[in-house]
Parts: sequence; structure tokens; C-alpha cells
Amino acid sequence: MFDRLQSVEDRYNNLNELLSDPEVVNDLNKLREYSKEQSDLQGTVDAYREYKEVKSQYKDSKQMLEEKLDADMREMVKEEVSDLEDQIEVLEERLRLLLIPKDPNDDKNVIMEIRGAAGGDEAALFAGNLFRMYSRFAETQGWKIDIMESNPTGLGGFKEIIFMINGKSAYSKMKYENGAHRVQRVPETESGGRIHTSTATVAVLPEAEEVDVEIHEKEVRVDTFASSGAGGQSVNTTMSAVRMTHLPTGITVSMQDEKSQIKNREKAMKILRARVADKFLQEAQAEYDAVRKSAVGTGDRSERIRTYNYPQNRVTDHRIGLTLQKLDQVLEGKMDEVIDALIMEDQAEKLERMNDTNV
Repeated sequence: MFDRLQSVEDRYNNLNELLSDPEVVNDLNKLREYSKEQSDLQGTVDAYREYKEVKSQYKDSKQMLEEKLDADMREMVKEEVSDLEDQIEVLEERLRLLLIPKDPNDDKNVIMEIRGAAGGDEAALFAGNLFRMYSRFAETQGWKIDIMESNPTGLGGFKEIIFMINGKSAYSKMKYENGAHRVQRVPETESGGRIHTSTATVAVLPEAEEVDVEIHEKEVRVDTFASSGAGGQSVNTTMSAVRMTHLPTGITVSMQDEKSQIKNREKAMKILRARVADKFLQEAQAEYDAVRKSAVGTGDRSERIRTYNYPQNRVTDHRIGLTLQKLDQVLEGKMDEVIDALIMEDQAEKLERMNDTNV
């Protein structure tokens, strides 16, 4: 571990020199690349330097115990050694976590797609509940939500809603929401008071930039058509709606949320680029899962990941066996306890994998 940490610090020092090099300063792409890499290494380097400083203090204190000291001084040094040992233990654990390979998408914005699945109108209402939950959570994180496309129902739910979350490290927290969500409750439309089970699916895609996935113009077929549904005078009068098809993969995106065709094209391309990038990611994940199945996982969208039980005010995450009697709070966006538990489980699994590799 410490050889790796020293390599990280050496690379950090090398980047400092590179960022002072006139050739790099005059090359915006290299300057941006090296600055980001240095920023990514900063936390690990700071922790490693703190660790080395504490280890040095510990060594000095241990040497003092070998000298002739009066009783009071010896007791004081012993306490200092004990405190430093505790600090070393905490720092070593922190350094292990910092060495876990970082998901390159963690810092990105996300595009989320929620769809009502099994359960008809009740599933659509549940999709609306999930959207509200994520919206409230985004508010607590200081993130901004931009609805890109929605297909609402008359009862206040959504057959489908696609939205972007813009915010620092949004994907690092929201990626665990990928999958099928199940609700157990008495529907508003049910007069007999029977508990029904319905589902909604959630897809979480990291926003893909042009540098992440290259889509050539000739690979995309663009069709325009008149928008339908709510929308005022523009409905069925202007060809503002857009359908984009990525020919190599067959992925299709339709967008009619905006009255402007240009804006619909921009939104559709964002979603298309994210879906194409995600398809490649899913294929790579499938290959990986064939070798080792992840306990937390963010890949299989058919996997039932969580149950929301209204009568018992209970939410259960099936991947990690977490059950909380706080459904009302979770639905209000207080999701930190669930997400933090998922992150900790994911980190523990990656640490175990690193240890297995080192063995």
C-alpha cells in the first residue's frame, strides 16, 4: 500500500513541475488534463503527508521512552504514543479508502429516467413519488433538476419522466438507484382497502460528453414531427418535435418538451449520447459480472433493489439487507442513511477485492 502511496505522491510532484512548464501552460487541453489529475490526487497526497508526519512524531515519542525520564514525563509521553497510535490507525484506514479506484463517472451530472412498470395507474403514481423523492434529495444537496421529457397521467403520476441532475458528484450518489423499485400500499383508486404491489424502474446515466463517446453525424437519423399532447398553440402546427435514432445501436430518443426544434435537438442529443455510452458501459459490466457479481451493483435494471412498504412505514434495500422504519422521511428526500450505507458497502467490497488481489 505504501509503495502505491509513494507513487501517487511522486506523480503529484511531477504534475506540479508539468503545470509550471511553459509548453503545458500554453496548451489548454494539457493544462486542463493535468490540473484535473492533480486535483484528483490532492486528497490522497494530503492524507499521506499527514500520515508520514504522524508516523515521524510516533517514532520520536517511542525513542523518548528509551531515555531516562521522570515519572510524570514518562506518563505524558506514553499518553502521546497511545494517541498517535490511534491517529495512525484512523489514517491508515482513510488511506486504504482513498486508494480504492475511483469511478471515472462519479463527478458527472446524471440523467435519470423513471418509468411506471407493473401496476398501471398505481405504478405511474409511484413513479411520481420517486421523482418527488429524488427532487427533494437534490435540493438538500444543492443540485439543480432540469426536466427533459415527461409523460404525465391524469392522476398526478408519470408513465415516464426523464430529467437531468446538475450538481457536484451527483453520479457518485445517484448511481445506486439503478434498478426496479417496488411499492406495497393501498392504492388511492382501491375502495376495498387491499394492499397492492406495483413497480417502477429507474435508470441512472452519467452525462456523456463528446470526449466520452463519439457519435458521428452520419450515424444518427433525425426525424421531425408535430408535437402532441399539452403544449398550447404549437401543438400539431409546427414540426418542433424530434426523434433521433443511433443507427449502429438502434437506440432511439424522442423529444417534444420544448417549442423550439433546436432545443429539442439539444436535449435529445444529450439523452442519446448518455444512452449510447451507457450501453457500452452495460456491456462491459455484463462481462465483469460474468466473472464476479457485485453485491451492490449498478448494472442490471431488472434487479429489484428496494421495497417501499407504506402500511409498515418501511423501506428495505435488498442488495445490502438494510431495513429502515422511516419510509415517510425517505420519501421526503432524506435518503442519506440509505445512500451512505450503499457507499460503505461498495467501498468495503472494493477493499476486499483489492486485498484479494494483493494476496
